[in-house]
Order: sequence, then structure tokens, then C-alpha cells
Amino acid sequence: MKILGIGSRITHPEYGKGVITNVSSKEYWVTFIENGLETIPLNDTFEIIEAAENEVDTVSFSDVETTLKNLLRKWADVSEIVPIGDKWKGGKIILEPGQVNLASKEMPIDTFFHKIVMVRDRLRVMEQKINSSNLEEIEKVELQQYITRIYGSLTSFNVLFKSPNHNFVGEKSK
Repeated sequence: MKILGIGSRITHPEYGKGVITNVSSKEYWVTFIENGLETIPLNDTFEIIEAAENEVDTVSFSDVETTLKNLLRKWADVSEIVPIGDKWKGGKIILEPGQVNLASKEMPIDTFFHKIVMVRDRLRVMEQKINSSNLEEIEKVELQQYITRIYGSLTSFNVLFKSPNHNFVGEKSK
């Protein structure tokens, strides 16, 4: 099946005459004279009035956006949005010192949670850098074990996460 390029003119049995304004991997975006913008599958039935060459491999904006987000998550120090558990929203952490002559410290729990998530994200980046490094395999394994133990030390904070799939996971007991 030959893909039509942007600017191709077609007649669709349901929507009438239109011009292809975008092409994704699955569908054409067509602006029809009487029906406005519609998306139709690439293999839909229509008559070609005038075909424009598909000069480049076209991809939709959402395909590009999704790919870019995935790359940034994988390789950059960009964190995904991790929601705090509903019961903690708007709460605060109060640190009471053991000595009575010292003042307590308060901070919004959202600020504390954000810092915990940043620690987790930076550990993930460290893991990626270790895995892609030129270290010997035995050194990579040893460093991974340290990181796993760090995750295990941070499991106390899992109570703050809204979704369990964001939790810290340490070494499983044997």
C-alpha cells in the first residue's frame, strides 16, 4: 500500500472532498470541505483526486512527543510525575528534637516527598550510568548490589506513594 503525502486531495464516500493535512503511522488527518477535520485509517476506502508524494517518513506530533518523553525518562535526569498518597496531601512533617531547649522543625510533606522522589530518580540514573559504563562486570554487579541495599533502606518511605508501583524495592529475603 502506497502512503499518500500531505497535500493529497481525496474524495471519501462518507465525508466528501478533502485534503490530507497530516499522516501518522496509522491514519491520515484530512480536512474535508464540508465536514472539517477527520482522521481516517490509512487503508480506508476513498478515491484519489490528486496524489502528492510522501517525500519523507512522516510521523504524527504525538508519536514524536511520546518518543521524546520516553528518551528523556531513560537518559536524562528528568523525573516522571509521581503522586503522593491522597491522605498525605497538604500535610506536614514535624521534627521534634530530643532536647527540650531546641525548636521543632516543620516542613510541608509534599516538599519532603519531592526530595524522596528525586533521590529515587537519581539512583535510577546512577544505575543506568553503571550499566552503560566500561567497568568490569563484577564491579557493575557489586555497585548494583549497593544500590539495591540503598533502595531497601528507603522502603520506609513507601507509605507516602500513591501507587505501589512507584515504591522502593530492596533485596528480597531468601
